Amino acid sequence: MMLLASCVPKPSVAPPGQAQRPSATPTPSATIPYNAVAAGVRPAALPAIDESRAQQVIDAFRTSCPQLLKRTDATGMTQPADWSAACAFASDPANRGTISLSGFIQRFFEPVQVGSGEAFATGYFEPQIRGSRTPGPGYPAPVYAKPPDLLETNPLTGEKGRGRIDERGAYVLYYDRGAIYDGALANRGLEIGWAADPIELFFLQIQGSGRLLLPDGGVMRIGYAGQNGREYVAIGRTLRERGLLQPGQANMQGIIAWLRANPEEGRAIMRENKSYIFFRELTGPGPLGALGVPVSPRVTVAADPAFVPLGAMVLLAMDRPEASGPWVAQDTGGAIKGTNRFDTFWGAGEDAARIAGGMQAGGSAVVLVPRGTLARLGVR
Repeated sequence: MMLLASCVPKPSVAPPGQAQRPSATPTPSATIPYNAVAAGVRPAALPAIDESRAQQVIDAFRTSCPQLLKRTDATGMTQPADWSAACAFASDPANRGTISLSGFIQRFFEPVQVGSGEAFATGYFEPQIRGSRTPGPGYPAPVYAKPPDLLETNPLTGEKGRGRIDERGAYVLYYDRGAIYDGALANRGLEIGWAADPIELFFLQIQGSGRLLLPDGGVMRIGYAGQNGREYVAIGRTLRERGLLQPGQANMQGIIAWLRANPEEGRAIMRENKSYIFFRELTGPGPLGALGVPVSPRVTVAADPAFVPLGAMVLLAMDRPEASGPWVAQDTGGAIKGTNRFDTFWGAGEDAARIAGGMQAGGSAVVLVPRGTLARLGVR
């Protein structure tokens, strides 16, 4: 699972209460939409289709099909069997290149609007940072594997929520970023690598996956293995709200420049983001998204699976042309929450970092669901 999220300002994630154990998953409320059906689903007009990435989009959809055909759709809109016809067509090698993207969509899908349809998109990428497999001078920042004492469920009550059993036998919140920086996980054999720059590692954690450029010229790819369950704080928003960055400067490049110019304050600011990501080495294709399949630059988008079926195609019409067009929802993100909230994936390299770091786009979104979905939901 990649669980990526860009570093530019985003809707904040509500912090947990001050309980001594992780809180359970919130109970859905009638006043707060908890999935697409609760938010409202209605027919949408099919916009003009950009065919420039047609085969890449269809290929990404095909790659998602094994998961689409077996996973439960948290949106409440679809069932696994609904995707069978489209997946069978896309998976048949004889059909490759025989149909346009618009033809594929019109044959198998219907466009829907979730909630207001008003969309907001940011960007993420696969960072490349200096690193080493072993500790030593110039590589001070450990890259940690997921600790075995990080639990997903309270074994005492069965209640869901990440935490750990403390020395008193109580289930408590897991160590936050500050505690980990102070050595809570040191000397436990969890280090899979070491980064040269703690700031670079901080932003690689926000992206959720990346590459360590090794001293011998090799590359070690690392991907998301877990998260400590603590609240994500967008430090760009924090810096802007405190008047430390001016409007327009709170992008990735501006944040990094401020952290480097103010090292002591910067370390304190980074600690305010209590969320901490753990990694594993990737040896196969990747990086992998939350759907468990490799993500594709300029094709994959992260979305909230409560409002967009993971694996579905999405059509964005945004005020940033780079973000407009067809995408496939193959990932999620800790800060990618709510209806029509998206994070576009741009791959690796300087160009990807530049686009993703400055991406903030507004517009509208159409989700493509299998034909017959609206009829089953009783929507006309």
